[in-house]
Amino acid sequence: MDFGEMKALAEKDFSEGYELREFTWVLNAERIVLAAVEIANALRNGKKVLLCGNGGSAADAQHIAAELLGKFLKTRKALPAISLSTNTSVITAVGNDFNFEEIFARQVEGLGAAGDVLICISTSGNSPNVIKAAQKGKEKELKIISLTGKGGGKLGEVTDILIEVPSTSTPRIQEMHIVVGHVVCHLVEEMLSQ
Repeated sequence: MDFGEMKALAEKDFSEGYELREFTWVLNAERIVLAAVEIANALRNGKKVLLCGNGGSAADAQHIAAELLGKFLKTRKALPAISLSTNTSVITAVGNDFNFEEIFARQVEGLGAAGDVLICISTSGNSPNVIKAAQKGKEKELKIISLTGKGGGKLGEVTDILIEVPSTSTPRIQEMHIVVGHVVCHLVEEMLSQ
């Protein structure tokens, strides 16, 4: 592949990202704002935010948790947000003693309480361990917010607020998930600063 072909491929990737960003906003504008309101209300009421996902979505869960717990743009009090993909001892113990599909659900069972928010991230919407976490969250009366790709998958069926990126391209979906995460964190921070 020569330089010109590489540049053309990179331009195509950027172009897809621009278009998808606009489509994602048009499809999800109200749901993104509703998700932020739900999170802000839960935090105002002394509740917490739990987040889960696999692979790149695990990294997105960690990233969003860090923005809430640390800060996004403003120095303010820490907000209780926990990424369920960060405790390797829990993940390996539960995966070994139960099975991999239970790694997040078991944590939701132990850490989640009614009124908390669970943010589930899955590009396909069909990750069994993320779906089981959402199901456990519903049992425990958590509010479920899911970020998925096109169609929402099975996760969309157990979600209160579905933010669906209209694409089947994993890299493009992940790019939009972090954009959505940043927008939600910005809105939450503004609401809680008033």
